[in-house]
Amino acid sequence: MHMFAVSIQRAEHVRRYCIRSTEGAGWEVSLEEDRALTRRVLYHDWHRVERALEIFRREVADLTAQGWEVRSIPS
Repeated sequence: MHMFAVSIQRAEHVRRYCIRSTEGAGWEVSLEEDRALTRRVLYHDWHRVERALEIFRREVADLTAQGWEVRSIPS
């Protein structure tokens, strides 16, 4: 299940941010840039997940302020 997922786009560039819980193994934090997986980390410590979530939220806010548009937020 996704606890955070958003896709943003500017021109032909797309970024996808995702944090999801895994079956008893913690949380997977990932970032895709133009369909290439640039970050994928599995955390077991909730505090690291909170930090990653804050970084993702801040980055999305900064990029949308620069003209990137939110494409989708999966439910």
